[in-house]
Order: sequence, then structure tokens, then C-alpha cells
Amino acid sequence: MSRSLLLPTPGLKIWPTTLPRLNFPGSWHQWLKARKAVLHNLRWGLGLALALSVVILLWWLNRPEPDHPAYLELYGNVDVRQVDLSFRVAGRLEAVSADEGDRVDPGDTIASLEREDFVDAVSLAEAELSAQQALLDALEAGNRPEEIGQAEAQVEQSRAALVFAEATLERQETLAERNIASHQLHDEAQMQVDLAVARLRAAEETLALLRQGPREEDKRAARAHRDALLVSLQLARRRLEDASLTAPNQGIVLTRIREPGAVISAGEPIYTISLSEPIWVRTYLDEPDLGHIHPGMNVTVSTDSGGRYTGQIGFISPVAEFTPRSVQTRELRTSLVYRVRVVVSEADNGLRQGMPVTVHVDLAANDE
Repeated sequence: MSRSLLLPTPGLKIWPTTLPRLNFPGSWHQWLKARKAVLHNLRWGLGLALALSVVILLWWLNRPEPDHPAYLELYGNVDVRQVDLSFRVAGRLEAVSADEGDRVDPGDTIASLEREDFVDAVSLAEAELSAQQALLDALEAGNRPEEIGQAEAQVEQSRAALVFAEATLERQETLAERNIASHQLHDEAQMQVDLAVARLRAAEETLALLRQGPREEDKRAARAHRDALLVSLQLARRRLEDASLTAPNQGIVLTRIREPGAVISAGEPIYTISLSEPIWVRTYLDEPDLGHIHPGMNVTVSTDSGGRYTGQIGFISPVAEFTPRSVQTRELRTSLVYRVRVVVSEADNGLRQGMPVTVHVDLAANDE
């Protein structure tokens, strides 16, 4: 197409339907031909774009679902779970009954301390508690009738002594008025009256206290002391029980650290036990596979020697981490993975701590 056809005429507005006035022969037909070519190309372009859009839409609507793996293989190791066993009290080690390699069950006594000091402490606490309990019983029971009767007799005796002293004073006053008795005898008689009054008052107060019984404050103090001694007795008995070391879980003795005769402190390890129940497998999962598994899924654990065990996924870590150095390939060691715990059912001696294993997850079977 001629370039002059596209040049605007001065003062003329250019619109798609506005054509410039051409002054040379044949230009009108050339312009129509060029316009038809442009429209033809535009129609082809629009048609091609529309067809491509339809194809993309159909592909999107009918696209195949992403392939989900039907099977996962994870690699890991049997978890190393150990516990150091020690006494809660100090003492001299008397007996050690388990050797390295022995299997122990929960509650088995595997070591003991000399018990004499602990037994004496229990006996002393029992005696102190018994004495305090007797004192408390006496306070709560109150005074005996015999004690109250004795106090009443003392009051009567003091009252009689007062009557006698008053009579003597009266006679001395009469004699003094007649100038028969001296003033000294009168003063002595007055003193005896005062003493008799004081003794009578003391006897009456003693009788009132005996009738009232022990104070409530004394009873509360005696009860509190009794309770404290009871706690001391329980503590002494617990220390006596702690003189025997028992296995808390099923396991195998890895190390026997101390021997009989050694004086040990509280918390000092005596054994190292490898826990054999339950058996856990630690493995790692890549992030793309994280959505395919969940706790409770059934898995199969296999060893290099051909052993196969069943288990379940018990825990999936919510935090990503780098694969541990124990993984052999450098590529996997630099990957971010999620730690997975597998709980093995009915494990036997074929699974030992630290052993490398393979965990097989049948995703299709778990979805059924």
C-alpha cells in the first residue's frame, strides 16, 4: 500500500470511516484494496485469538487432576530412648541385682541401699507421733472427775481454815479491848485471816479451771503439732521406700554404673536403661508430601535384614527443619523436611535403637 494513502490532509479529521480526498487517478481503488486486506487480517487475528481462548478454556475445564503418589517410602532410624535410674535418697549401696544386657520390667527391684538408718527414722517418727497423740487425747477428754473432786476438797479445806482464822481474830480483838492480849497476837491473827482468804481464792480458781477444761487454743496447737509429726512419719516411710530402686519401664540394662559398697548421693545414676516399649521410629517427610499423610495412618516398617513390622503415624512436626547429618546424601541434608514419629506395634528384638529402617506408606489403602 502506498505510504501517501496514510498521510493526513491538513484540516481533515481522521476517523476509520473518513477517507481523504485523493486527486490522482486510481487511488480510490488502491485504498479499498488495502482496507480490505487490513480488515481481512484483523478478522483472522480475532478468529485465531477466539479459537485459542476456547481451546485454553476447554483445557482448563477438562484438565487432568494432578497425579497423587499412591505410595511413599520414608527413611529413618529407630529412636534412641534411654533413662538414667538413680535413688532419690543418699546412702550406702547394699545390693545391685541387674547386669548389663538384662531385661527389666516395670516394678522390678534392681538395687537397694542399706536400710538401718531409714528404719530407725521411721521408728522415731512413730514414737513422737504416738506421744503427741496421747497428749492431744488428754486435752480433748478434759480433766478427770477425781481431779475435780480433789480441787473441790481443797476449796472446802481453805474455806474451813478461813473460818477458823476469822474466829481467832475475833477472840484476839475481844481480848485486846480488855487489855488482856497484846497487839502482836492481834496482828498475827489478822495475817492468818488474810492468808486463808488468799488460799481460798486460789483453790476456787483452780477448781474453775478444772471444770472448764483445756483452752481451745491449746487443743489447736496440739493438733497442729500432731499433724506435723504425721507428715514427718510419712516422709520417713517414703524415704524408706526410696531405699529400693525399681525399674519404671520395660527395657534393657545398657550400663551398670555403680557397685555395692559405694556411698552415693541422691540423683547419682546407678543404671542406664534402654526403653523397649513403645518403639518409635524417627523419619522425615518432604514438604510436597506433607498433605498426603496424617496421624493415625497405618504404615509398614522394614529393616535391612528383612524384618517387617506394622505401625501408625503418631506425630508430624509442625516446624520444618534441615535433614539431620545422619542422612547419607548431601542433597537430602540440605532439604527442609518435617519430622515424623512412627509408633511400631508388637515390636521384637529385631528392632534395636538407632537401626536404620524404611517406612512404607500405602496411601491408597489408607484412603479406603
